[in-house]
Amino acid sequence: MKLYLKRPVIQGAWMWIQEGYRSGWEQAGLDVAYYDNLSDIKEIEFDLMIREWDIKSPEDLEVLSRAHRAYLFAQATTFPLPWGAHPNFQSSLTDEVRESINQMPNVYLWSFGDAFGYHEGWKKINSLHLAFDSVAYKQIEDSRYAYDICYVGGRANNGFDEKYKIMLSYFGKFRDSKRKVGIFVDKKLSHEQENLLLCNSTVCLNVHDNYQKTLGLTDTNERTFKSLGCSGILVSDREGFIPKHFPDLPVADTPQDMVDLTEYYLSMPPRQLSDIKETYRNIILKEHTYTARAEKALTFENT
Repeated sequence: MKLYLKRPVIQGAWMWIQEGYRSGWEQAGLDVAYYDNLSDIKEIEFDLMIREWDIKSPEDLEVLSRAHRAYLFAQATTFPLPWGAHPNFQSSLTDEVRESINQMPNVYLWSFGDAFGYHEGWKKINSLHLAFDSVAYKQIEDSRYAYDICYVGGRANNGFDEKYKIMLSYFGKFRDSKRKVGIFVDKKLSHEQENLLLCNSTVCLNVHDNYQKTLGLTDTNERTFKSLGCSGILVSDREGFIPKHFPDLPVADTPQDMVDLTEYYLSMPPRQLSDIKETYRNIILKEHTYTARAEKALTFENT
């Protein structure tokens, strides 16, 4: 079966996320192709992974209805304020279009979290978290990219630019550190450079947007999985996913907690640190790859 994904047109996080899903579907046995416009899809038998904002016309709905299995990312309809006032946090579809999709038995809705109380008006939402791209990221040793403490990511302004303030608060604590610290925000690193930094650094850092922290949502960012899959050691601020899915992984409630936790790991005997890294790398490879996500999607049901 051929599965279609929309061709990425903008460099950014979603492009790499979609590449992860692409490799996951291929590892699960599907032939993946890209489309530019839904109307370009003429096959009778095909699967489709799509975001709701790619539905723009009745013709698009017709293609959606023809798919063998369509996996549609459904956006929230009643997201809490102040975030819910911004288009980035609200469904772009009308109630009428949403109901048309709800009536399609071949369409399986999904979103990144575990709970979907903000998705009123949608039929059943399936949970499909982000993951680790085990095809694109490989363990490669290169001492030039070895840092004691490392962060690689973008500013990720989702409309309120709150995450940048969180970055300044947490990462500013490392300004006077005597450790070798590499904080790379919006540095336009290549995939190869990111891979080398994450794999060769001892501790990887992570922070989340304010809505994720405040609401305790479980839609953790992809960095959680990349950091654990590559480095094996992650120190993150608190949101909803990590305490639920990695209960033994300490999280930072304050910027000082983040500093203290990194020192906790960096002061460990090498063998103990290596064992922890191996444990989390194995957990990621077993449970949190895009291949595992694709295989899970194949079991989605509408009831």
